[in-house]
Amino acid sequence: MQTAARSVPHSRQSHPWIGLAAWLALTFAAAAVGSMASINAGDFYRQLSRPDWAPPAAWFGPVWTALYLMMGVAAWLVWRAHRWSGARVALTVYVVQLVLNALWSWLFFEWHKGQLALLEVLVLWAAIALNLFLFARAQRLAGLLLVPYLAWVTFAAALTYTLWRMNPVLLA
Repeated sequence: MQTAARSVPHSRQSHPWIGLAAWLALTFAAAAVGSMASINAGDFYRQLSRPDWAPPAAWFGPVWTALYLMMGVAAWLVWRAHRWSGARVALTVYVVQLVLNALWSWLFFEWHKGQLALLEVLVLWAAIALNLFLFARAQRLAGLLLVPYLAWVTFAAALTYTLWRMNPVLLA
């Protein structure tokens, strides 16, 4: 006698860790693109006039590593629950915000474009907020995992603005 209960298809159960590895790889690839622009970021950051509330350069690596890990897990949770076909918009927004995230490092640290970096971080913030909303609708924990990211980028936007205003020559 067959049961009327539906089971998850085998293809959705197999190899969940491969999906996690793929989302983490994509996320950390974006981090690597951004970090290429940040190779000399510590030296440049120390040259800048900074507000008293600016964190030391040594904080950024560990904070971003933790954030990227949470971001990758969040994307995986959404993907695992809905696959690409069921979460296309949310996962596309995720990829877009990864690109924007990497771009900010180039604008600020490599090209020293403070005003453009500020405008870009505001667009990034909006993309993260949208992504958080979409992820939370798709899988609650995934949305919660993006809250620290949004908080950090909120702080980064304020810092970007302040650094740009305090360093008009270095961040033209």
